[in-house]
Order: sequence, then C-alpha cells, then structure tokens
Amino acid sequence: MTRGSGCDRRGTGPADLPVVVGAAIVRAGSVLAARRSAPPALAGRWEFPGGKVEDGESDADALTRECREELGVDVEVGTQLARATVRDVLELRVYRCTLRAGEPVALQDHDELRWVGASELGGLDWLPADRPAVAAVGPLLGP
Repeated sequence: MTRGSGCDRRGTGPADLPVVVGAAIVRAGSVLAARRSAPPALAGRWEFPGGKVEDGESDADALTRECREELGVDVEVGTQLARATVRDVLELRVYRCTLRAGEPVALQDHDELRWVGASELGGLDWLPADRPAVAAVGPLLGP
C-alpha cells in the first residue's frame, strides 16, 4: 500500500471480521460505479468494485487482484477513503484508486459499469455499506 494508507493489517478487521476492499477509481472528475448482478439480494444496486482480502494479502494486493479479475484493469491503490462494519459480519474498506492500464469491462459480478460525476452520485441506488465512501468520493470529483 502506498502513501501511508494503513493497509498493513492482513485480512482481518475489528474482532477478526473478514475484510472486503473496494476501489473508488477516479478519472477526469468521475468515479467508476459497478452495478451488482448477484446475489439476488444485491442485484441491481451499485457499489465500488472489489472483493475479499485473502489470508496473507494486504489490502492493496487484494484490490489490485480483484480489479484485474472483475474489471480487467491494473490500478494504483491510494489512500483509504472510508471503512465500515457491515452487519457485524465484515469490514469494508474503500480506497481511492487510479487506472494504470486497461479500460474497465464488467467481467464478473456486475452487469453494468458507469463513470459518474459528483452530481450523479446521489442518484444511484448504492449498497448501504458503500454510502460512507460515496460521501468521501464526492469532493474528489469537483463541481
């Protein structure tokens, strides 16, 4: 992890909760939003792409791997924007990211990707766990 983002913890959150990481990929005043295709309880809602931190992985390593698997892109992981405990079953950590290579494509878990500006963020049906990160991302996008 770069820039002192506090991702030196490996795979466990408070009270040993599993950790899930999300990528707020910012480009030209927009952030990438991904619409879930599954499971049914989450389908149709928006999130920042990412996934579970595996044993022995740093947050940055997991996020880099997940972006390759889900989107087919390489990212540079920056500072942590938000963290939240989800129903006492996992901890979500969302990081600001930038594209290093590739153009995002929905390869798995999502049926739509969309670049959204600050004025559009509130119009998407975000998963509750991602909402604190949405609030943190807005100021990064400008007017």
